[in-house]
Amino acid sequence: MASCGGPRYFLTSAFDEDAVPPFPDYSIQESWAALPDKTDLADSVPGEHFKNNQNTAEADVFFIHPTTFTYKPKNNYRWNADVNDEELNRKTDHTTILYQASIFNAACRVYAPRYRQAHLSAFFTRDKVNAKHALDIAYADVKNSFQYYLDHYNQGRPFILASHSQGTVHAYRLIKDFFEDSLLKDKLVTAYLVGIPINADSLSQILEPCTAPDQTGCYCTWNTFEQGYYPSYYDKGLKNAVCTNPLSWKCDTGYCPPALNEGAVLLNFDDVMPELFDAQVHDGMLWLNKPKFPGAFLIQTKIYHRGDYNLFYVNIRENAEERVKSYFKQRNLHTQNKQ
Repeated sequence: MASCGGPRYFLTSAFDEDAVPPFPDYSIQESWAALPDKTDLADSVPGEHFKNNQNTAEADVFFIHPTTFTYKPKNNYRWNADVNDEELNRKTDHTTILYQASIFNAACRVYAPRYRQAHLSAFFTRDKVNAKHALDIAYADVKNSFQYYLDHYNQGRPFILASHSQGTVHAYRLIKDFFEDSLLKDKLVTAYLVGIPINADSLSQILEPCTAPDQTGCYCTWNTFEQGYYPSYYDKGLKNAVCTNPLSWKCDTGYCPPALNEGAVLLNFDDVMPELFDAQVHDGMLWLNKPKFPGAFLIQTKIYHRGDYNLFYVNIRENAEERVKSYFKQRNLHTQNKQ
């Protein structure tokens, strides 16, 4: 499974306010992992049957990537990553931008900011003060980049908000800060808030969970595990989480067989593998039976977090297209936004 693998290293030092990377400048392309007029890995499509439609897309996606800063820091920036770190940027681009952000290029122009992401340790440390400092710095960048996107790129177009893992932590805060009592909410096609549990009541005053594949102005969310598995942290959020089945786009417990999975994209980005994974919502989690295919024995974990998106690559891609079309149809809009 792809996305953001690699070695893990856990910090033991305290957060140092004098060792924080410089602010990103979102007026320059280098501060973005993906932009529509920039050649980047979000332009990629797997195989020969898909097309990058960013030149004609009538909607945007603002994509917030997950944690890729998982290894021992190589400079004095320990709790937050430097957006000018070329090695880390390559890792981000060749994992989450390629395998996740590219999903949306059929229906949307892709905007994905680089940000001073918190180190993986922020999610595991018992020192919540360190974690809060690091995550607040990361969110400040996400918030600034989203505001820059609205001010300079959006031009009144509808958009999808998509995120994974740490990205969803920040997307959740964006929704709280930007969408409550806001006209901006009418521009939201949908939000894919994946890889972090979203409590059923936590966004109810702003957005409701999506319950149909063509519904707009709502959010989808799931966390993926092997069938029958309860992680040790189940009671710390998953127990009361909303869960969307990305094979039916409903939140019920109906079983969806592998035949409904239009295609996963695993280690080889160009190899689309249909009908590998089933899916069923169970107690706030998305459960999958372990598939049988050459190389499946390499999947040693029961936590499929890294594959939350790419196990359902084609289904999500098609759903984004369906929701964008539905958005315009519901509002009786035409192609005046096409650029």
